[in-house]
Amino acid sequence: MADFTHVYDAPPPGANADWTVPQKWDAFSADEHAMWDRLFARQSEMLPGRACDAFMRGIDVLKLEKPGIPDYRELNERLKSATGWQVVAVPGLVPDDVFFDHLANRRFPAGNFIRTPEQLDYLQEPDVFHDVFGHVPMLADPVFADYMVAYGKGGLRSLGFGALHKLARLYWYTVEFGLIEEPAGLRIYGAGIVSSYGESIFCLDDPSPNRIRFDLLRLMRTEYRIDDYQQNYFVIPSLEHLLKVTIETDFAPLYAQLESLPDIPIADILPDDDVITRGTQAYAYAKAK
Repeated sequence: MADFTHVYDAPPPGANADWTVPQKWDAFSADEHAMWDRLFARQSEMLPGRACDAFMRGIDVLKLEKPGIPDYRELNERLKSATGWQVVAVPGLVPDDVFFDHLANRRFPAGNFIRTPEQLDYLQEPDVFHDVFGHVPMLADPVFADYMVAYGKGGLRSLGFGALHKLARLYWYTVEFGLIEEPAGLRIYGAGIVSSYGESIFCLDDPSPNRIRFDLLRLMRTEYRIDDYQQNYFVIPSLEHLLKVTIETDFAPLYAQLESLPDIPIADILPDDDVITRGTQAYAYAKAK
């Protein structure tokens, strides 16, 4: 955990019982606002034609192009008007039950810090740029906003089944690293991709990763990696499909079924997979050497 500096065993001084803290927008330094502007300019220049329509609309609806780290007092007025969601500041990573409760109640917890210049291209912890630029534009879309509520409620239920590690894969391969099929081609909606310059290119253009059409059971059996670009991307046909599958699935028997099935190693292709792109895995093999 050496790379994680915003991890606490309990709410730190100044935090509420639900781990929220005042944003204290005025306390951000000029350098921190400049880092946001640098990241925003780089991503917003290259994402048109790569990010999905809902994400690009969210940028406009929320007026994220305004210079500097967004002031949540202004941002939340627009977000609440769009979908009833709001962004709340937290000091860092929060416990699972706290996270799920926030989502279930249309609150998105965002880390109240921003990366340093040395962390420009890679940061293991979710900072304010990842959380607000990466996640919040999608929360301005009514369908995706409802999906996140459903996920939060499902997350709270999963704790009673000891199945969090399985459900986490759904979040990982959709909310963080999901691709979607649109009429113009594959597009990005996952926050972990849209907030990363390198992976925004890699996920669509590189021949290395597998791109597999979404199947809930298959996805929830699949291992993932947290330390580099993904070796698999799962592709949904629409946000409506993602929401429909999530709210219509009885996860209790699904968890029981998953307990009887082996995990699927990263990069494996199964005979029944609906494969869009069978990746070469050249990038992962080169990094392994």
